[in-house]
Amino acid sequence: MSWRVSGGAGGCPRTGEADAPKYNYGEIVSRLNEDYPTTSSNSFADEGIAENMNILVLGSGGREHAILWALKRTATSGINLYCAPGNGGISDIAECVPIPVSDHQALIKYAQSNRINLTVVGPEAPLAAGIVDEFEEAGLKIVGPCSAAARLESSKAFAKDFMHRHGIPTADSVTVSSAEQALETIRHGRFGAADSRVVIKADGLAAGKGVIVAGSRREAEAAIAEITSGALVSSEAAQHLIIEEALAGTEVSVLLFSDGHNYALMPAARDHKRIGENDTGPNTGGMGAITDSSVLDEETLQQIVRDVVEPTLKGAAADGFPFRGILFVGLMLTAAGPKVLEYNVRFGDPETQAILVRLKSDLSRIFQAMVDGTLDALDVEWTDQSSACVVLASAGYPGAYETGVQINGLPQVPPGVQVFHSGTSKDNRGGCLTAGGRVLGITAAADTLNDVLRLCYAATDRISWKGMQYRRDIGRFHNSESRVSGS
Repeated sequence: MSWRVSGGAGGCPRTGEADAPKYNYGEIVSRLNEDYPTTSSNSFADEGIAENMNILVLGSGGREHAILWALKRTATSGINLYCAPGNGGISDIAECVPIPVSDHQALIKYAQSNRINLTVVGPEAPLAAGIVDEFEEAGLKIVGPCSAAARLESSKAFAKDFMHRHGIPTADSVTVSSAEQALETIRHGRFGAADSRVVIKADGLAAGKGVIVAGSRREAEAAIAEITSGALVSSEAAQHLIIEEALAGTEVSVLLFSDGHNYALMPAARDHKRIGENDTGPNTGGMGAITDSSVLDEETLQQIVRDVVEPTLKGAAADGFPFRGILFVGLMLTAAGPKVLEYNVRFGDPETQAILVRLKSDLSRIFQAMVDGTLDALDVEWTDQSSACVVLASAGYPGAYETGVQINGLPQVPPGVQVFHSGTSKDNRGGCLTAGGRVLGITAAADTLNDVLRLCYAATDRISWKGMQYRRDIGRFHNSESRVSGS
């Protein structure tokens, strides 16, 4: 099966024309030019620039560590890696630059003065703030969607309206602009009786903590008060609320590369959002993820591509912001078919860690193709393995947590396991300290999911620090049929 994603007028810059592609897990919908372009002012093929490609990754978490690790591991030609600002683990494989991702102009100046050929944006906040637009205005190549396209993640209300307009299946919802309107909505009965589940979402970016799945109308009232109080998310993120029906089913994440016209699917993933085992407790940024053949069958994948992926990319182009970057679609597989829970406009964390350990193709070439609009010239290959990432977190997370705690046992991690650093720093003797809520992502790939989980948990047993917490049921989705939307 094939399709074509057409661009629309206005909005984000459009890439070049491409042939109609076809999809599969291991097949990209584009091919990369054999030679990198030489016309761009920051192309690594420009006269006087070293043959090695200089790549700057923006961010400081496990996602960025995994991206840099994959860039290094899959490189088929010379590359130099930089990260702003980076973290303790990232500093082992890339030169860390002490510039925050919020300082766009400083990052632009750094990229220009250090002849950075390609910048990759990890987190969502700079994308929403328009960093891609600013880099492109400065003539710099950057991987990520423009600010108009980033609204698919930065505003849940915008995303809901987008899905409704383009016929993309999603949960029934109402957007309100005050706590009073939210309370009136849930008391009206549209989302069920007093004992019915309902989902309360903050409209804006909330680091995965802006969604509460309420088990009853009373819990929903408490959730509205909590979200609008400013204790859970920023007041800006909670200016609008989305009241949404709670979908029953199994969650799955489908990620893809897109150059604005063509795209390539990654292996489907499933994550664990809640802090506690058996999916209990508050939502987090993610406590673990897997990829495995059991996550999504081919027939359902084809349905998702037909009903969600294609309409999303075509809708973005029609609305004037052809999507160029990483698109993450969170879905619920319901009895009525797949329905979209959320869009993210970048790699997920910890899905990235679990996905990229299976990548066989050169990631730098994929990124270059996304920017140049040449995904119709590249085949992307993945291993046929399963993979998992188990997140180790600080005591108190997702609430207040202590930092600066010594991490023990990292040198004893067995071969075949990758430790991606999410929130670490180094002391003056080179030892690792905790520096965040989520601290490490213990990641591996193997022939079966059981083998993967044995590897991850064997490595976890070697690592310790005061207050370390993690889930012991990653990859075990008991009673998945009763899970409800809570991404």
